Amino acid sequence: MIRAVIFDIDNTLTDFMRMKRAAVDSAVDAMIGAALTTEKTAMVEKVFEIYWKDGVEDQRSLDKVLLEGLGRIDYKILAAGILGYRRAKAGAMTLYPRVEMTLIELTRMGVRMAAVSDAPRLEAWLRVVGLGLHHFFDRVVTAEDVGATKPAPAPFRKALEFLQSKPAQTLMVGDWVERDIAGAKRLHIRTAWAKYGDTHDTKDSGAEFVLEDIHQLVDIIRKENGVRAGA
Repeated sequence: MIRAVIFDIDNTLTDFMRMKRAAVDSAVDAMIGAALTTEKTAMVEKVFEIYWKDGVEDQRSLDKVLLEGLGRIDYKILAAGILGYRRAKAGAMTLYPRVEMTLIELTRMGVRMAAVSDAPRLEAWLRVVGLGLHHFFDRVVTAEDVGATKPAPAPFRKALEFLQSKPAQTLMVGDWVERDIAGAKRLHIRTAWAKYGDTHDTKDSGAEFVLEDIHQLVDIIRKENGVRAGA
């Protein structure tokens, strides 16, 4: 029986890396347009090097690139980059196909839902509200709420507490095996790997279920709960 589902957000509900690539590309174009002398491809690569080193939520990545390249921050160029980034981010942050349909069907089935994210609290909520997901999630557990990121047990325990659900009756859905799947399994929470959002070239997720499409969750939960399709 599955009574509750915990969702990761980035690369599970929304194509986060697609947005990130579009936003960085736009930021670099804007900085070059503001008189930054650089080769675009190399600049984009430098921004992502900082993300891989300091985390994709780093809010000062453009500052760091300018300091490294110019030895100082030119605020005209930085402002252009930030605005370019924000414009592209707003346009590129979209849900994966059939996410909303899936969440509506799970709600109708009486399945309780929560989200767990390693993003800063405000950033996580900006995504959730911006994508219209706040109609489905009353609670988003972030690292700031519990003082730890996945795969630590604290975020998962907080989600279970909110959902008032036991691990064996809860399904964790996420794309990142080392954080989402491994972290949930340590607490004996059931797992579904969002293969469609994988950015790590994962060969074996170790999850109980593998999702090529998020809407597969509906049939999985119906089957687990003994509910016939259309019932």
